[in-house]
Amino acid sequence: MNRLEGDPVRSALDAVAPQLRRLRRRSALSLEEAARSAGLSPAHLSRLENGRRWPSLAMLICLARTYGTTVAQLLGELPVDRHAVVRATDLAPIAADGGTYWPAGAPGRGTRALRIHVDPRRRAGGPYSHPGEEWLYVLDGSLGLRLGAVRYTLAPGDSAHFDSSTPHRLAAAGHGGADLLYLHTLSRPGLAPGRACGPAHQAPNGAAPHE
Repeated sequence: MNRLEGDPVRSALDAVAPQLRRLRRRSALSLEEAARSAGLSPAHLSRLENGRRWPSLAMLICLARTYGTTVAQLLGELPVDRHAVVRATDLAPIAADGGTYWPAGAPGRGTRALRIHVDPRRRAGGPYSHPGEEWLYVLDGSLGLRLGAVRYTLAPGDSAHFDSSTPHRLAAAGHGGADLLYLHTLSRPGLAPGRACGPAHQAPNGAAPHE
């Protein structure tokens, strides 16, 4: 993904790097320990902490769990009232891993709500597997969804609901990208800490890439 000078999205994500470093040190974890817990290599985590790479949404989820915080706090969002109304004029986009994300709910909750634009130029990655469940609804464009070894093409009005532990990847299936509403529960009972984060091992029969 290209970094544009003066881009407010770049500024927001650049602020994540020192926050990741502060949280790791506060947790008294070495680079190797934190990387192992989040399913990353120490070199990759070092690049994230130094601002040389931007984290994907899946990485932010895993790092937030490792440090005992939330994705919203990693991104520097302030806590809000329990019954929150999110105004469109207050939303700041976050660009990561070939997509643009707008918060569509309050931070610090067990469910993460986002509006996402998937850029048709996003590079392949994953597949990803992590704790939780995901639900998405296509607003516009054509979305490619791979779950395990199965590939789907979703049109506006189509939706999907799946277990995040299934290796998965989202990608635009058309030239104009895809816009969708997305919900993700941040944890599921019975999953051990430090597991199911980061890129999943390639599953049999060509399980394909997500986020």
